[in-house]
Amino acid sequence: MSHLARVLLDARLARMNHRGASAVEYGLLIAGVAALIVVIVFFLGGQINDAFDGTGDCVESQGKTCE
Repeated sequence: MSHLARVLLDARLARMNHRGASAVEYGLLIAGVAALIVVIVFFLGGQINDAFDGTGDCVESQGKTCE
């Protein structure tokens, strides 16, 4: 009976170790996506800022000078 208990315990520990590896993989994936977002915002930040400024100017002028 103790052999069966040991096998079940080993199986449970193996599943727990797999869960830990999955958590690390998800963490790395999230870090990669966050880094990609930072790089995109860094390179396109000026264009995005210009677009928002243009929209704000258009709203302030009540649509008279919008293109």
